[in-house]
Amino acid sequence: MGDILKRASMSDCKPLTTPASVSQAESSDELYDNPNQYRTLAGALQYLTVTRPDLSYAVNRLCLFMHSPTIDHWKLLKRVLRYVKATVDFGLRLTASSSTDFHAVLDSDWVGCSIDRKSTSGFAVFCGSNLVLWVCHKQKTVARSSTEAEYKALADVSVKVTWIVSLLREIGFSLGATLRLWCDNLGAAYLCANPVFHVRTKHVEINFQFSLCSGQGGFWGVAG
Repeated sequence: MGDILKRASMSDCKPLTTPASVSQAESSDELYDNPNQYRTLAGALQYLTVTRPDLSYAVNRLCLFMHSPTIDHWKLLKRVLRYVKATVDFGLRLTASSSTDFHAVLDSDWVGCSIDRKSTSGFAVFCGSNLVLWVCHKQKTVARSSTEAEYKALADVSVKVTWIVSLLREIGFSLGATLRLWCDNLGAAYLCANPVFHVRTKHVEINFQFSLCSGQGGFWGVAG
């Protein structure tokens, strides 16, 4: 982490307690005059997310503009570096746990990208008290509501969890209690619980059908 800050000439920068601002938008069209520097630092931060899941969303956002970063994107990157300066001692802690229960926490913004209006999903999967998987990525299609954005995030995490559970069962790992997916959108939770699709939600029925098939083994449920 110190090497990244040194390459950016920000070893003595003022630290910040958050990696991204929810209010700052990319409004400038003026291109950054050193795109190679931007790409180098954004790539280094991407490797850093291997042990720093708290950087995943902010770094994912930066990497969307590798081809033509603007002045505003450079400012956002420097904000992430200032957060790294403040949290240089942070890391991923793995400890012995008597529990083998799996649970996943997920969230998504809604039309967070100002260019294509797609939403970004993020989730973290825990085994006992240990974080074992985390993902942050832009959704492939445009969500028509925040409920749909969260619902797509539920489908995405179901895909990952299905793969993890299948792998663990193959190697003889004994799973704990029913896995829970924690979602903070009541509309998405109700949609998972209700198999009746109405006119406004039929276009996301394929996600429900996948989630339903994934749950036939009885290993997960949704909690609001």
